[in-house]
Amino acid sequence: MSALTPEALEELLGDPADDANPYGFAAAVGRDEREEFPAAFCAELARAGFHLNYLPKEWGGAFESFDRSLTLVRSAARRDVNIMPGTMFSIIAATCLQLHGSVEQQQLAAEVLRGGGAVGFALTEAGHGSDLLANQVSLSPDGVLDGEKWMVGLGLRCEAVYVVARTGARGPGAFSAVLLDLRDVPEGQLERLPAAATNGMRGIDLARLRFTGFAVPEGARVGREGEGLEAAVKAQQAVRLMSMAGSLGIADSAVRLALDFAVGRKVARAQLAASPWPRRELSVAAAALLAADVAALTAARGVHVVPEAFSVWALSAKHVVAEASDELIRRAGAVLATRSVLREGERGAGLFQKLQRDSAVVRVIDASTLANLKSYAGQVPTLTEGPAPADPAALAAVFGLGAELPAYEPARLDMFARGVDPVLAGLPEAAAAVSGALAGGEDAGVAALVAELAGAVAGLGALTRAARGPGADPNALVDAAERYAWLHAAACAVHLWRANLDRSLYGTEPGSAGWLGAVLGYLLARADGTDPRRRGALLEPALDAALALRESGRLFTALPVRLAAAPNRQEES
Repeated sequence: MSALTPEALEELLGDPADDANPYGFAAAVGRDEREEFPAAFCAELARAGFHLNYLPKEWGGAFESFDRSLTLVRSAARRDVNIMPGTMFSIIAATCLQLHGSVEQQQLAAEVLRGGGAVGFALTEAGHGSDLLANQVSLSPDGVLDGEKWMVGLGLRCEAVYVVARTGARGPGAFSAVLLDLRDVPEGQLERLPAAATNGMRGIDLARLRFTGFAVPEGARVGREGEGLEAAVKAQQAVRLMSMAGSLGIADSAVRLALDFAVGRKVARAQLAASPWPRRELSVAAAALLAADVAALTAARGVHVVPEAFSVWALSAKHVVAEASDELIRRAGAVLATRSVLREGERGAGLFQKLQRDSAVVRVIDASTLANLKSYAGQVPTLTEGPAPADPAALAAVFGLGAELPAYEPARLDMFARGVDPVLAGLPEAAAAVSGALAGGEDAGVAALVAELAGAVAGLGALTRAARGPGADPNALVDAAERYAWLHAAACAVHLWRANLDRSLYGTEPGSAGWLGAVLGYLLARADGTDPRRRGALLEPALDAALALRESGRLFTALPVRLAAAPNRQEES
């Protein structure tokens, strides 16, 4: 089967605004109302080989790079984000098995996944949530598994499951992993129960798996005793990339809905999109969307080049994408006004509420906002206090969108970033070059933002030292981690612009700095904790870019993808 492209996927799935399209918005809202799993949609994607795009080629998959897979998932998820868990929940178990599974275990997973089946991942427990060290599901020395795992993706239908269970007394080394083939389980040893229903992403398969005297067969132990939790935490870095794709799919649809309404609506004979207040709200929404795209796209490329940094990079990018998506949905809803709350009576009614609810679930599907920040807060000082040599070759590979990426090596993922952050290490030189190139002309305001960013990044070391000093606010280090996330994304935007001066980004002319100024204006405001609307004029180029991409029928991303055309409209080439 040839590799599936985003354009081919769009053509296959058709225009989502067509109410008769089974893979469109109306169908998604209908499933949401019925709390129905998107079985037919997932089956169509499986026939197209969609599920193979996160499986390594040595497993019979079609995975090439995370940036490509990110765009594919985003294209499908803009129609209904439920297809993401419906087809890709197995990515975390698969990554764990890549990290420390035996050849036989990898072959079992590959067999199940190639056939469109699922391998569940059982880590969390209802009584402990993100406090993984308190988990109690136990695996006895004689191989008996007891206890209940919670929120297991595709747990009601998975053919196999990767389980992290307690085998020791305390600490991260007290947990080991097993891979269980569930296709022939003795009666009474396993009970599959639906997990509590979620307000968003209704109908997805989340389950409780209750093990009672489950006899774990010989050869089911994955890797060495005591390394189960470490492998799971490393693997979740890849999962966050795909959850960001879900957020971006939702964000694309939310902004597109607001733009469709604002362009088609007139108030006092003036187009709503041109009126000052709606234009400012839409500018913030568009800038937030472009900022989220920068964070996710560069992270998806970065994991190929510097996976050692991903214990922080993935988490900080996840924070930016989740928070920016939340804000742009709010801004889009403000412009839609009453139409954001209608459930019936108008075309598209009910869709916006589904997007809101779904986004709230995606943002916590792999960790809550606070747990996410706390996960890397302790690592930020090592990345900001000491000098780190820049790596121009790594930066060129990550940010040059025409550059070939090295093969993804999950074995290079680490629990802790060890002073490696090429993005911030390379910023002083990049900022000086970009500021110099833009100063003195019509982009002088953008040059000033780049200089402002460089100063803010230079101050991160002092900020983290103060956060750890005597008498510091107990929240100071988490606050520093959040600031780091916004500034890291802003630095990614500078590197992205500089590395692609000969390439059109976001549909703009090559070398255009308007989108960069909008993204920096938004991200610096968020880093400072101020309302992005205060930089409203700087954000308008993001709206202009989004309107142009909408008009030409393209996805809101750095390298725009042609979307499926409406049946009665022929798009320009």
